[in-house]
Amino acid sequence: MTVQPFRLSDAAFAALGAGRPSVDTLGALRRAELSRHLLLLREVRRGLPSTPVWYAESAAADSPSARDWIADPMTGLWAAEALRRGPSAMPAPAPRNGHRLTASHDGLTLSVRLEDTDPVRAHLGLVPSAPVTPGELAHWRSCLEQSWTLLAGEHRPAATTLAGVLRVIVPVRPDPTADGISATSAEAFGAVAMSVPPDPVALAVGLLHETQHSVLNAAGLLFDLVEPDGTRGYSPWRDDPRPAFGVLHGAYAYLAVTRFWRERARRDRYAGFEFARWRTAVAEAASGLRDSRALTPAGDRFVSALLDEVRPWLAEPVDPEVERLAGLANADHRLRWRLRNLRVGPVDTARLAAAWRSGRDAPEVTPVQVPWSGRELADGSRLRLVKALLKGESAAPPGGRGNGADAACLRGAHGSARRAYEMDLEVDRGNDAAWAGLALVSPHPAVRARPEVMRAVAQAVPEASIAVLADWLGKPRHG
Repeated sequence: MTVQPFRLSDAAFAALGAGRPSVDTLGALRRAELSRHLLLLREVRRGLPSTPVWYAESAAADSPSARDWIADPMTGLWAAEALRRGPSAMPAPAPRNGHRLTASHDGLTLSVRLEDTDPVRAHLGLVPSAPVTPGELAHWRSCLEQSWTLLAGEHRPAATTLAGVLRVIVPVRPDPTADGISATSAEAFGAVAMSVPPDPVALAVGLLHETQHSVLNAAGLLFDLVEPDGTRGYSPWRDDPRPAFGVLHGAYAYLAVTRFWRERARRDRYAGFEFARWRTAVAEAASGLRDSRALTPAGDRFVSALLDEVRPWLAEPVDPEVERLAGLANADHRLRWRLRNLRVGPVDTARLAAAWRSGRDAPEVTPVQVPWSGRELADGSRLRLVKALLKGESAAPPGGRGNGADAACLRGAHGSARRAYEMDLEVDRGNDAAWAGLALVSPHPAVRARPEVMRAVAQAVPEASIAVLADWLGKPRHG
């Protein structure tokens, strides 16, 4: 038997990198995933003493029902987990008894299974919810129908991609600290795990985002896009340091999200904020990947196509105030990420303290990454205030922010905000949210760029005021 490799033309590969895969390209990705499932199932069978019923039935791959079962996202997930755990330790695949949800609009149909019983769904990375109640099922169905009307009517290319990829939605338990959570797995092409969507727009954005991950995972099956994981660094969408492939995943998923908000930005201030925020994040993350030398030649072509898509969006007009708030939100996340993941070591901290106490200029120090403990960024108060402001809602200041520091920061009153953040930090020098806020409004580039250094010296020299230390750290160095 001759093995035929999967191929894409240069034009098809560039369109894939730009987040605009053709129907033919999506078909090639599905066929590649089907081949992968067949190989996984064959390896599982080799690890068993006899031929199980599920394998005998799936062997008739020319049967439509067998082919559908093999191609199902949960089959790939089950087979991959069986190989990890050992075929004999894994229960046989469960019957597919989920709820069929179908939505049609303007000649385009989306048909998915709401999977709420298959035990393997727990391996998608989030905690599955209990089987849905009739009321919950009605909400999912209504929300999906409205989302599909929106997508198929106003975002047709994105809807076409969804229709070609999405097959399974797994409801999961919500996270009380987040507006909504979702995930995909490289082992389950076309499956999305997500909490109950609050509204059709949130569902549309979540499905677009997670389907992009599935598309990129399938592309990564055919093409090596990044060199083996090396240094981990900043990602605008995550709290933890990410390898190059993780940053690429974020940029690719948010390319679709940004395109969605772009279509709505001219008639909706909140959409304009999301568009302005993510177009910058996508462009910067993709540019950073190209500069990092972490990409293979194929990866460089892929990311170049992504950049060619997003760069023109940077010049598109957005309300200046909305754009200012988007820039503030991006800077806030980066600063809080630095405070969470970077530390000044004990030797450098001692050098800073000694220089302060002897009246010398601040020495140059190099913060280092700390091991990731799983702790999320603790405070998103400013982002919540921004979103409430843009949506015309009121948002009470979170605990510990009664002095109006965040509100002053958001309205651009940097002097008032700086004094309020300094007051917070005189009470608690471990308040990372206040350190990030102070960096946002500081007149000193050194404080704005590296708040973790300011925090280290402030904690090492408790007798000095925050304002005086900031002036000292921000003073130009001699020599």
